[in-house]
Amino acid sequence: MKGEHRMTEPMNMFTSREPIKQFWRVRLERVRKALEKNNFETFLVDSALDAKRLVMEEILPKVGAENISWGGSMTMEEIGLGEALRQQEDITLLDPIKEGISLGDLRKGMLLSLSADVFFSGTNAVTEAGQLVNLDMYGNRVAAITFGPKHVVILAGRNKIVHDLEAATDRIRNYVAPAHVRRMNALGMGYNNPCMESSVCQNCKSPTRLCNAWGIIEKSYPQGRIKVVLINEDIGL
Repeated sequence: MKGEHRMTEPMNMFTSREPIKQFWRVRLERVRKALEKNNFETFLVDSALDAKRLVMEEILPKVGAENISWGGSMTMEEIGLGEALRQQEDITLLDPIKEGISLGDLRKGMLLSLSADVFFSGTNAVTEAGQLVNLDMYGNRVAAITFGPKHVVILAGRNKIVHDLEAATDRIRNYVAPAHVRRMNALGMGYNNPCMESSVCQNCKSPTRLCNAWGIIEKSYPQGRIKVVLINEDIGL
């Protein structure tokens, strides 16, 4: 009938996540190309499960790792990769971070990590120009990414993508570091840094200051040594 309004099943545009995934696929593809131009071997996956499968079924078999280590990555644990790696009977785990470990043994473990065949890490930020930006307390993670392990695998959720180095610095100082301090306190570490109260960087002189060693990786050398897995999900800090 003329003028009749027929009801149809509406698209649930307010709850569907697919448009967001599509938005990020486009942006992540640009970042992937930028990273590859900077000699990083780069992978783009749609989910945390895909990232774990990629590492376990493609990356590790390809490099033939006999031993591995990591830098305390939340992303690695959140995607279930840490648990999967600990179950590998044919790979030696050089795990520097153990409950109740002394500072002296922690240092020894961190130094041993530099000799690993593969070092796993998250990253604090990835710029759209294809740079990796990190800030460490001890500097062990920055050191391992830069030099030592034969291969480095960086796991990066889409929430780590920033426009440039200035945005990376702001993200790290005013989100990652304060949030990480709160996380450490929740684990009973007893950190009392000023950013606990303000939730922004105070450039403090606290004995438990996290912000000590910056690392900006412009390019991977040798080419392909650093492998970046971009994940189309928000993961880690």
